[in-house]
Amino acid sequence: MVKPFNLLFICTHNRCRSVLAEVIANTQFEGVFRAFSAGSQPAGEIHPLTLKFLAARGLPTEGLSSQSWDEFADQEFDLVVTVCDSAADEACPLWMSDAPRAHWGMPDPSRATGDEAAIETAFYTVMDALESQLAALQRELLKDIGF
Repeated sequence: MVKPFNLLFICTHNRCRSVLAEVIANTQFEGVFRAFSAGSQPAGEIHPLTLKFLAARGLPTEGLSSQSWDEFADQEFDLVVTVCDSAADEACPLWMSDAPRAHWGMPDPSRATGDEAAIETAFYTVMDALESQLAALQRELLKDIGF
């Protein structure tokens, strides 16, 4: 059996996009990816709308937390992915320098304005884009091992 590909999703406050990516990777691609999320300046709590829209899609919300990237200093990652532009511009801690990095810039759906339908669309658009990026990464990994 092949070991899961370890991913760390980074967003400055670790309360929305990186959490969405973590949950989607761990549920929609279970066994392929082992994902975590963190931030350089964690907010300390997950945005309530993140939890709402994860649950609305039948995805788990239990045990999620907004945490610092320092909590992962002892772990090795196959890929570190920034999902917000401000995190992409930040200097990463030294422990992260060995890991390959990618940037999947996503708009922050928690800042969406308008009626409930507009906010729902903002969240689902980002969630679908993350799932699409993860599917593309999975295809690349399979290609690399000859499938």
